[in-house]
Amino acid sequence: MSNKIRVEEGSGNIFKDLGFSDDVAKDELLRAQPGVEIQCILKERELTQTEAANLLGVKRTEISRLNDAKLSDYSVERLLRFLECLNCEVSIHICAPGYDTARVIAV
Repeated sequence: MSNKIRVEEGSGNIFKDLGFSDDVAKDELLRAQPGVEIQCILKERELTQTEAANLLGVKRTEISRLNDAKLSDYSVERLLRFLECLNCEVSIHICAPGYDTARVIAV
């Protein structure tokens, strides 16, 4: 009896690997990255949902949705604003094809 487990290298986008269309996978990954950072920061600071809601200027139920990773309810812009409320420096690196260096935009 063989106990071999098939291992397949991921694409770098978990949503694509789960079968989402390319467009949906890109959108979900774009929201997931700042969403995970927000969750980590709130956890590290050991804030209650009420304290976190006050800090981000939202209702407590919004924090519950963030904690449940229901990120499709949020625009990327709104998630970046939450990071700013948490005193994070947010920047975007843009790498155009054919260029050796990236442009950085501070948000």
